[in-house]
Amino acid sequence: MNTQKDTTSTTSTSFWTHNPATGKPLAEYQYHAEEEALDVARSVHHAGRTTWQHTSFEERAQVFKNLASVLRDNKQEYALLMTREMGKVIKESLAEVEKCAWLAEVLAEQGEAWLRDEHLEADGDEHLICFEPLGCIYLIMPWNYPFWQPFKVGLLPLYAGNSILLKHASNVTGSALCIESIMKDAGFPDDVFRTVVVRHGTSNALVESEYVQAVSLTGGNVSGSLVASLAGKCIKKTVLELGGSDPFIVCADADVKLAAAQAVSGRMNNCGQVCIGAKRIIVHSSIYDEFLGYYKEGVASLKQGDPEDPNTDIGPLVNEAALQDMEAFVQDAVEQGAELVIGGNRAADTGSFFAPTIVATKGKALRMVREEVFGPIAPVIEVASDDEAIALANSSEFGLNASVWTTDLNKGKALAAKIEAGGVFINHISSSHPLLPLGGVKQSGYGRELSHWGIKEFVNVKAINVYS
Repeated sequence: MNTQKDTTSTTSTSFWTHNPATGKPLAEYQYHAEEEALDVARSVHHAGRTTWQHTSFEERAQVFKNLASVLRDNKQEYALLMTREMGKVIKESLAEVEKCAWLAEVLAEQGEAWLRDEHLEADGDEHLICFEPLGCIYLIMPWNYPFWQPFKVGLLPLYAGNSILLKHASNVTGSALCIESIMKDAGFPDDVFRTVVVRHGTSNALVESEYVQAVSLTGGNVSGSLVASLAGKCIKKTVLELGGSDPFIVCADADVKLAAAQAVSGRMNNCGQVCIGAKRIIVHSSIYDEFLGYYKEGVASLKQGDPEDPNTDIGPLVNEAALQDMEAFVQDAVEQGAELVIGGNRAADTGSFFAPTIVATKGKALRMVREEVFGPIAPVIEVASDDEAIALANSSEFGLNASVWTTDLNKGKALAAKIEAGGVFINHISSSHPLLPLGGVKQSGYGRELSHWGIKEFVNVKAINVYS
């Protein structure tokens, strides 16, 4: 995914957050100095080792149920905070809080079973596989889902007995500090979940610190490579969820109207700032014009404006730099002869609003086809066959998720098997679900989040072998 650049002075000790819908300042925050941040990490490491990892599954489940209640009881407050910090429309912010509560409940119900000791037969009298926490897990999280990102990445290792240290994106610092407060209100022991507000240099020191046992990063490829390199030098486990350019393949036999409707939400949710968004819409030539007609109608019906208005469908981009990126993508496409179907321009005099945009193309050289586009732009690409669609889907350096639209489910599964991605959805937009693993291949990263696969990423899989 795209990452927000730190535009504050490298010598300043504080910074302001701003509302992307109005451009107005929200709050000023102080950076933690390096020694202060290391002290926090030490406390998190100690709390995990001495208290949290020794709690029973029953105790953990109760705290996670408390967490779900705290989230739901205060969801209006939390949703408004997210909307003001990064521009997400309020109805999506409310849904985000609810999804975090749902994940907490799923872990309270399923976590113990996912971590239960396993017995197997080998050449000894008894063989036992158990799953033990690693220690302090350092989370480096992006701004696009201010609550869901830290929760979906952090709750599973937390349930497994690890403690959590969070570094969030600077523009959602209010959300980061709020999450720390929520954890306290839910009844987690002191220092089991803490937030640090740090620059990149201090963050690197935390990665290398003796108080951090593993790292999970969601962000751009450059950041992911750097963090993985630093952690690798220290022989520390990492999980990376990086960029995505998910193909949305519409076959000749698809339900065209349904696929077009789902492509609207698949691309325009969160103003297009979604790692697993439908970023390349690939449509068979026999239904291309029909699909494009429905799709244009659906995108044109979206109401863009004040993200705090419950009737608004799409709000601003995260900042002015993101808006300028969208302008550059559109300019490149037009210069290469692509058709601008709708949008392609700034949508307001104030704030970071960019109009929902569709570009029709047969070309594969457009930047918006080759690169990850983190905004409300959809290239709709015409292909002559399923084989051409698969080849185009796999031509990307990314491999996060994908979706296939067809009324022939056997064909859908056969096509899914050919797609180079961490997950494929048939007749459904890409999404994250507590019971399904999420993660990528190629430049989209490695490791998995969510489900019983995700909870085992940050544990010691210990084999106890008994011989008489």
